[in-house]
Amino acid sequence: MIGKYFSQLKEDVACVRERDPAATSALEVLLLYPGLKAVRAHRKAHWFYQHDMHFIARFISQRAARRTNIEIHPGATIGKRFFIDHGTGVVIGETAEIGDDVTIYQGVTLGGTGKDVGKRHPTVGDHVMIGAGAKVLGPFSIGDNVKIAAGSVVLNEIPENCTAVGAPAQVVKRDGVRVDPLDQVHIPDPVAQELERLNQRIAALEAALAEKQS
Repeated sequence: MIGKYFSQLKEDVACVRERDPAATSALEVLLLYPGLKAVRAHRKAHWFYQHDMHFIARFISQRAARRTNIEIHPGATIGKRFFIDHGTGVVIGETAEIGDDVTIYQGVTLGGTGKDVGKRHPTVGDHVMIGAGAKVLGPFSIGDNVKIAAGSVVLNEIPENCTAVGAPAQVVKRDGVRVDPLDQVHIPDPVAQELERLNQRIAALEAALAEKQS
């Protein structure tokens, strides 16, 4: 049990050092990174939650939230090498499920919409990156190897190997290939379109008038 704990801790520290170029040492990560502290606290809280000791689980999670400004419900399921970069304002709901090697940034919410019961929060696959301020809301899946841009609002499932951007988020890349790229050269001119519509209308009226006068 103790060996597994230290092995997991070593793995968590290593993943932070690998993904954050600002991390200068394992000791710095271990003592000063709020994301790592929140994840470590969650692993303890989740154990108590699984063993129906919900009060203790919530006590641990709320204590960690006050210290780190990262709120992870003890019921959430989190995989290996989960990295919360910066972390301020992160919220992860009770029925959220997170795979392995996931990275999220500050201000991210894995939450619900208030319309669902039971499973209310998203399921996030492996090797997913969720940018700062993004909101993923609802009981749907985010596939493996997905990237969600900062500030996006995701309300529907995102397939694997995709990049999603916007509010509401839309898939803009799949398997590294841009989806329906916006042609900046051949964008339809709304003024020209309206003038053409008016010209057609005038021509129709003139034809009707000429027919009436004949």
